[in-house]
Formats: sequence, structure tokens, C-alpha cells
Amino acid sequence: MQSRQRMANPGAPQSSVAPRTSAAIDNLRAIVILLVLSFHSVLAYLNFLPASPFRFDGPPYLWRAFPIVDSVRWLGFDLFCAWQDVFLMSFFMFLSGLFVWPSLDRKGPLTFLSDRMLRLGLPFAVVVLLLTPLAHYPTYLQTATEPGLEAFWRHWLALPLWPVGPMWFLGLLMVGDIAASLLYPLVAPYADRLLRLSSEARRRPGRFLAAMALASAIGYIPLELIFGASAWFHRGPFTFQLSRPGHYAVYFFAGALVGACGIERGLLALDGPLARRWRLWLVAALVSFFLWAGLTALVQDAGDAAPLALRVAGDLSFVLACFSSCFFALAFGLRFARVPLQVFDSLKANAYGMYLIHYVFVVWLQYALLGLAMPALAKAGIVFAGTLALSWSATASLRQIPLVAQVIGAERRRSLPATASVPVRGSSAGAAD
Repeated sequence: MQSRQRMANPGAPQSSVAPRTSAAIDNLRAIVILLVLSFHSVLAYLNFLPASPFRFDGPPYLWRAFPIVDSVRWLGFDLFCAWQDVFLMSFFMFLSGLFVWPSLDRKGPLTFLSDRMLRLGLPFAVVVLLLTPLAHYPTYLQTATEPGLEAFWRHWLALPLWPVGPMWFLGLLMVGDIAASLLYPLVAPYADRLLRLSSEARRRPGRFLAAMALASAIGYIPLELIFGASAWFHRGPFTFQLSRPGHYAVYFFAGALVGACGIERGLLALDGPLARRWRLWLVAALVSFFLWAGLTALVQDAGDAAPLALRVAGDLSFVLACFSSCFFALAFGLRFARVPLQVFDSLKANAYGMYLIHYVFVVWLQYALLGLAMPALAKAGIVFAGTLALSWSATASLRQIPLVAQVIGAERRRSLPATASVPVRGSSAGAAD
């Protein structure tokens, strides 16, 4: 393609070893999967949950978010889950966006999209149709008046929606990839301008970050004021939070912009502005998170009578808390996750499969521990450890099947050395197949 023909040093030898920045980002992506597992492992023990589990047949079907409700609780889990809810999916979007432009540039939009549909769409369909009902059978048993698989299946099919569990994110990510593949032919003729825009994140990181935070506020606040923070859209197996699609789009395409000229230098460099100032990002993340928590509590206490100014302030605090936590996570990863560890090699190779299947183990383990006289911390620890071990080993076993490995296997990387003058598209930072 024309844009690839303008790459710097086309004859440069390829490196078989990815730069340490790429290794840090890869390690960080694996760590984020551990956060996802831990998030779902503690949901049954949140302090704010009602005393009884949610009725399976009762709208608004809140068991989709809290499939098991245990009688033991710990307030610390509420804070932990609130923090993850603020930033984790946005962070996933940004990390996913980092690899979009290099893949599009190397493959072209049709091949890129077909690859993404294979890697995302096929697992999405299999998990939603087969594993999601299996994961929610214990949910049904908590409140069932007629237990049994046949009765469960009747009640499942009678639901006005098809629950998807954590797979909702894959549906949203597919939308982002489709949008990127449609935009690419329009943007590719102006690739040099895109790279100049991308380099702004390197030369003027403060200006780029401020623009991203402003775009996030524009994408989030109006939708939250219209729909509220907790309303969801449901059509068949596709679901998303109505207040956040614009917000997620900003993070996805901001990641694509940063990744367009590689991540080995500039904003995400190991000695770049994020890694050097990780302590400041930590302070910003903590302050903005507790500011958001306080303002959100005030808005909820006021209910429908909450003043518009208070709601806008709460929404803005969400934007800042998400932004600060995302870039603290990046800064921390660049500073501390760059050391190669053998255990991370296996975790990275199996992380995607673990994400796909872990929910079954989470729900069944939480159900198995119901009624046991144990502290919430102990139960959550058992669920997390069991889910980690079972999903990791199951994924490793499934990847021994060649057809499965082609879909959920580790992404292949191609590494090109960065030049001193012109950023190299398709560099090791983002060359994800």
C-alpha cells in the first residue's frame, strides 16, 4: 500500500527481540487480565448488595452484574470494584487502539477486519451461546422454585434479552475495529499528516493529554446527562452502557493515534514523561477517584432533585478519575512491568483465553462457597486463586488444539527498529496480528 511504501528504512533488518517498551505494554495487558479476574471474583461480597440474591425472572435482571450474592461482605471490595469500573474498560480500549494503525497499515482494511472478526467475533459467539448459560446456572439455582436444567433452560429462553456477561466488551471492541477499518481508506492518503499529528503526543505530551481529556468530557458528559450513569442498551447479545460509547471511542482512537508512529519513543517511552512522573500520576489518580466517589454519593443522595451543576461536576470528576487512573496504570507499567519474567510469557500467551472462559469458574466457585462460615476476604481469595488456576490451565490445554490456537493463541509480533528521523509505521509496538 502507498502508506507502507513511504516507511523509513524499508530495507532495515528486522529484530527478533521486541523493544522493552513493547514488552512493558504486553506485560501490562496481561496484568489487566488479572485485574478483570479479581474484579469478578469479589463481586459476590460487595457491601452494598441486598441481603437476598436478585430474582432470576425479575426485571431489571441485576443478577447479570451480580450473579451470586453471598451473605459475607467487605467494604474494601466496594472501593476496589468502583476504582476498576471507573477506568479499566477505558484502559482496555486505549491499549487495543495502540495496535490498530500498524495492523491496518500492514494488512489493509479487509484483511484486518476479517482477522479481527475471527479473533473477536467467533469467540464472542461461542462464549455467549454456550458458556454464558453454563456460567449462570448457579445464578438461577439461588432463587429457583423449580430446579433442574430443563427448567433453567425454559426460564433462560423466556428472558427478554440474552445475557452476555463480560463478553459485552468484545462486542464494543468489534464496533471500534469496524469503524477503524472503514475510516482507514479515507485517512491513509493523508498518512503523513496523521503521523505529524501523532508526533504531537511525543513533542507536546501535555497538550495531547489535555486534548484527550477534553474530548473524553465532550464524549461522556452530554450522554450521562441524557441517559444517566447506570442505563444500558440491550439488543440481542449486544449491550453497552449508554453514557459511555463516546467516551470509549475517544480512548480507542487516542490509542490508535499514539500507536500510529510506534510506542518505543515519546509519550510511552521507558524514559518518557509518563514513566518519569508515575508518582504524580498516582497522586492524581487517588485524589480524582475520591473526588468522584464523594460527588457521586452526593448526586445519588439527591436523586432526581440533584442540581445540574452537581451532576456536571460529578461527570467531570468521572472523566478526570478515569483519565488519571488510565495514565497512572500506563506510567506504572512502563516503569515497573518492563522486566521480562518467564511467568509473564505464559500469562501473556493465555490471557485472552482466560478472559473468555474465566466467568464460568468465578460463578461456580462463588456458588460452591455459599453458606460456608468464612470471611469475605478468604472466600474472594479462594475464588480468585481457583479461577486463575482453572482458567489458565484450561486455556493452555485448549491452545494445544491447532484450530483453537489460531483464534485465541498469542498474537504474533513483527519488530522493526525505530529510526532517528521518521517514525516507522508497523513497528514492534503495534504490529499485532
